[in-house]
Amino acid sequence: MSSPEDRRPIRILIVDDHPVVREGLAGMLRTQPDFVVVAEASDGREAVDLADRYQPDVVLMDLEMPNLDGAEAIRRIFESRPDSRVLVLTAYDTDERIISAVQAGARGYLLKGAPREELFRAIRLVNQGQSLLHPAVATKLIDRVQSIGREPAAEALTEREIEVLQLVAAGLRNKEIAQRLVITERTVKFHVGIILQKLGAGTRTEAVRIAVQRGIIQLT
Repeated sequence: MSSPEDRRPIRILIVDDHPVVREGLAGMLRTQPDFVVVAEASDGREAVDLADRYQPDVVLMDLEMPNLDGAEAIRRIFESRPDSRVLVLTAYDTDERIISAVQAGARGYLLKGAPREELFRAIRLVNQGQSLLHPAVATKLIDRVQSIGREPAAEALTEREIEVLQLVAAGLRNKEIAQRLVITERTVKFHVGIILQKLGAGTRTEAVRIAVQRGIIQLT
């Protein structure tokens, strides 16, 4: 005999910055008798607030959003509720996106365009504490993990580069970093360029995230 817990609908928070997508997902999910959409968020910061307020069973999370990206929103949700269950639903399948979301705590990762039955199944599995990755995503993740051992060791950052990167992580602009370290703004730009190259990062934000993950710097 099933318990009241088993019969209780799965409470879902939808997070996506596109209103049409949110409305479409909400309408689709409401066709299932065991799903209840409790709230919708249009950016990562709102997602963190609503997750804390409504404490949904499953958070359906996009990754590319204003104010706060999906991976960081996932991290903050887990800081508040370590038992949270997040299912990523996004158009992005790059290695870094996948890894950042999984490392942040996502239990599932689906690509937009997946059949609705696959989405329904993923929500139910994640709600049960299980994990599910889209086949293409799983392949990329496995390839990425296996390649880590084959990659040459990254060139170490110098003390000055670490110092610059720590200030970048603190949100300082090049001009402010130059003033803080008593160097020229041109020198700061040079250091940032070398840092991105050594870490294999495309942006300052990505460089900070990689450095934190590797323990090179700490966020304060």
